[in-house]
Amino acid sequence: MQLDDLYRRVIMDHYKNPRNRGSLEEDAISISLNNPTCGDRITLQMQVEDGKVKQAKFTGEGCSISLSSASMMTEAVKGKTLDEALALADQFSSFVKGEPVEFEDYEDIEALSGVCKFPARIKCATLAWNALRKGIENQQ
Repeated sequence: MQLDDLYRRVIMDHYKNPRNRGSLEEDAISISLNNPTCGDRITLQMQVEDGKVKQAKFTGEGCSISLSSASMMTEAVKGKTLDEALALADQFSSFVKGEPVEFEDYEDIEALSGVCKFPARIKCATLAWNALRKGIENQQ
């Protein structure tokens, strides 16, 4: 199996079986963002406790790239401090622009490496990460 095929499978797995899809009932930070160029919409909810992301969930509609990226992001930030989560969002932004970045703690994110070849898809991939950034900035 070639690497592109593996990455495609990882993306489709997160799209068809999203991790952390749903809503948080308890006190949570909630941020809704949309991408008007393609219609993707994401609402991210996070529970922050003692400066760490205790739980993260999302709802929304969109393409396989935006929803799989949201699924991956919610997995990657759980247990991270707010500063670590912001740093991860910055790393991801660099990554989808083609800069070399490794995600040691959560390798599924690397499946989105091909996004840099399609500039119009960068907004799809970064939508949930931008919601994360906005939510943390509003919290601080």
